[in-house]
Amino acid sequence: MMKRLLALLLLGAALHNTVYAQSINKPRLDSLLNILSSNNKTMGSLSISQNGKTIYQKAVGYSFIDSLSSQPATVQTKYRIGSISKMFTGVITFQLIEEGKLTLETTLDKFYPQMPNAANITIGQLLSHHSGLFNITNDPAFATYMTKPQTREQMLTKMAAFAPRFEPGAKFEYSNTNFIVLAYIVEKITNQPFADVVKQRVINKAGLKDTYYGGKINTANNEALSYNFADKWKIIPETDMSIPSGAGAMVSTPADLTKFAEALFNGKLISDASLAKMKPLSDYYGMAMRKIDFDGKVSYGHNGAIDGFRAELAYFPQQKLAIAYTSNGGIYSTEKILKATVSIVFNEPFTMPLYKKPDLKTEELDKYLGVYSSPDFPLKITMSKDNTTLYGQAAGQGLIRLEATGKDRFEFEPNDIVVEFDTAKGQFILKQNGGIKVFTREK
Repeated sequence: MMKRLLALLLLGAALHNTVYAQSINKPRLDSLLNILSSNNKTMGSLSISQNGKTIYQKAVGYSFIDSLSSQPATVQTKYRIGSISKMFTGVITFQLIEEGKLTLETTLDKFYPQMPNAANITIGQLLSHHSGLFNITNDPAFATYMTKPQTREQMLTKMAAFAPRFEPGAKFEYSNTNFIVLAYIVEKITNQPFADVVKQRVINKAGLKDTYYGGKINTANNEALSYNFADKWKIIPETDMSIPSGAGAMVSTPADLTKFAEALFNGKLISDASLAKMKPLSDYYGMAMRKIDFDGKVSYGHNGAIDGFRAELAYFPQQKLAIAYTSNGGIYSTEKILKATVSIVFNEPFTMPLYKKPDLKTEELDKYLGVYSSPDFPLKITMSKDNTTLYGQAAGQGLIRLEATGKDRFEFEPNDIVVEFDTAKGQFILKQNGGIKVFTREK
């Protein structure tokens, strides 16, 4: 009897975690994307596949916006995918390891001895962000050269100029430098440009049709430009793809990304042993791959960000389910879109976002203006306005645009910031990531 009861419980758990294509609430997914798009919260494309078959696709917004010829996005629109590129680089690195051309213990000085701590940094530490190499995209001068082509030698010189953040292996710290260097190592071993290597070793093997190493954005090739929304969509300068290389230079569609994930987990690209090493064991991040647990439903993948582009890729091995979202603009985070999609796909409770904007006049913002301080926060925050828009600015930081979402209530969605004013007391409450701080206006 006990065995039968256990079997029934296990069966029930299995059925709870099973997703059937016909059970997915497609109208609810449509509503989510339509609400976000109609309120200028996102522009992008979502694709869901199961057992190798696409079961949902939808694109919202525009691939490019022009006063004369704006182009609506389609499911064929291609987006820069940022750091999801690291998974491609990781796969190639493990292929070379399987071929005996590298090991996880091979040290960086065998290829680029000019890098700091090169003799003590291993391939495994590069893959897992334990190298201690300074993240080149945090270079204070990065904005001065990010749009200009850079040679490998120029990038190596820039990356080598910064002191290490810590001793190799001491801890995890995300650094794009790790995967730029890995791509250079791949080029040196194969004696081929990384763009050719990724095509031969990943794209062709996985059967991807709309994925490649990017160049200057070509809207005629159905490639999206990226934007920021502040009263209207404004184009964002594009990083020259000679810079991110294996850390973030790939272009793809969400349908191709789900196909890539399926190929990876079905043994078409690397061995099961190599895949096991890519997966995180106890930490959030493994080797070129992250792990996300959605209330007991485990997924593997990566996220990405470059310029105004954002992307999410999650594969659920137990359900053989892949979800990918690519975006070229909007302040509603792609991580929140992924979480919402997972909730809808698994038929779990989810509250659809609602946007009822108060119609404020410029003089109505005056009661919020001033300099505020809190004993629990090291920086003063100045509230200012530009016509009917309220802005907050911590001392020494940039302006953030606060959007009115209710009476005396404002939000900055990208960082999950909520500001609630009590004008009678001359105070506001700042809520972020579960924390609450009270700020009082200085006289």
